[in-house]
Amino acid sequence: MIFRNARLIFSDGIREGLEIVAQQGKIAKIRQQTNVPANVVNLDGNYVVPGFVDLHVHGAVGRDTMEASEEAFRAICDFHASGGTTSLLLTTATAPLDAIVDVIKAVRNCRSSVKQIVGVHVEGPFISKIKRGAQRAEFGAQRAEFIQNPSPVAVQRLLGHADVIKRITIAPELRGALEAIERFHARQISVSGGHSNAWDDEAQAALAQGMCSVTHTFNCMSLARRRGIHRVAGLLEFALGEPTVLCELIADGHHVSTTLMKMLYRAKRGAGICLVTDATAGAGLPDGSRFSLSSNDCIVEGGVCLLADRSALAGSAARMIDLVRTMVNDVEVPLHEALAMATENPARAIGLATKGRLAIGTDADLIVLSPELEVLRTFVGGEEIFSR
Repeated sequence: MIFRNARLIFSDGIREGLEIVAQQGKIAKIRQQTNVPANVVNLDGNYVVPGFVDLHVHGAVGRDTMEASEEAFRAICDFHASGGTTSLLLTTATAPLDAIVDVIKAVRNCRSSVKQIVGVHVEGPFISKIKRGAQRAEFGAQRAEFIQNPSPVAVQRLLGHADVIKRITIAPELRGALEAIERFHARQISVSGGHSNAWDDEAQAALAQGMCSVTHTFNCMSLARRRGIHRVAGLLEFALGEPTVLCELIADGHHVSTTLMKMLYRAKRGAGICLVTDATAGAGLPDGSRFSLSSNDCIVEGGVCLLADRSALAGSAARMIDLVRTMVNDVEVPLHEALAMATENPARAIGLATKGRLAIGTDADLIVLSPELEVLRTFVGGEEIFSR
């Protein structure tokens, strides 16, 4: 299959006059445009970019990862394909460990048939009760009951599924967190600090043990505050000041203001940010729809997911393309840098060597974008999975 008559966007800019040859699900050639007759996909001068990689997805269209079913997973993936996502981590919420393990097992059983699924992001239960955000209602009992320290027994149980878990969020200040971070990192599981009230020194210690990123920057994380007579950085300032730390960003225009997103971009530049949707079951539902976020009663209003009492956001209703548009139109990030935040950076964060780039030998996961940054077509391994 030859993808022809397109403008290709690479991490360092936009190039014209090239075509992509895909064979057996891989990019076999990127060459000057030819007139070779073949199985040609004429893209009418639109953009071609790598498929988006979303590290943080809880749900969509009324379905939730915690359902632990292929039907739910497929519905979630189909919706996010319309926003250009070709690879995603189904993300758990704080719940009994048995329920989290059930999700992991269900993902293992179906990831070969639902090709967008690359693994699981375990978000909770190793989080701060102070910074638990929307993860605070009931799961058969008070939800805080299931927030726990990363004990050796709990960590070992999750490490039994290291082939599926690609990322885990841990609050660095918890008792046992440093040992847990070291163990997860040793098994090539990306560790992200989040839902955390950590001080600067606790974040520094976690970095030394293998923590490499932070979860939804600005949301549910500690800020600079006084400790005794001194003002000390929190997890946010630590992440902004540490060049090696990748920062997740929910750039939906609701979780983080434009000014804060500009500050993050100035601090981390294009290579230090990973766009994530943090989408919940309300994504893709019309205004007024009710949905559940792990037994929280939630509602969609004005395209925003909220707890039913309107006291807090309940994840987002966004797709990845919505985040890219926000970065380009509101934060004024160059298009190729905004796209790298949705492709190359998250792929690098979890070691997906064949994802997130237009390069020979990588997967033919491609998106066709209009000049207005609307997703026109989505391909996984050269196979079309979405078309407008």
